[in-house]
Amino acid sequence: MPWRVRSEGLEVRVRVTPRGGRDSVDGIETLADGKRILKVRVRTVPEDGAANEAVRRLLAKALGRPASAVGLTAGATARLKTFLIEGDAEALAAQLAALTGQDS
Repeated sequence: MPWRVRSEGLEVRVRVTPRGGRDSVDGIETLADGKRILKVRVRTVPEDGAANEAVRRLLAKALGRPASAVGLTAGATARLKTFLIEGDAEALAAQLAALTGQDS
């Protein structure tokens, strides 16, 4: 899975598509190197951290968490980013699995 349980919450690897036409979580993808990532698109342009902020807010909304509980931990200027979502990691992982259709 593109997420990992941590003591402080859930760490999520994300590939962001800025100027994607809509704000959405588009599922899970496997990269050429075998790593799995969560695909996210946002309408915002990648200038002055606006796309990072849009992804942060999108993840918070999708998981029912306050925006302050989601933080960017790596990849501020890259398409591949890592976010930490504070809270009950197991419950957050179950929510993301359900959201992406991985809960079977």
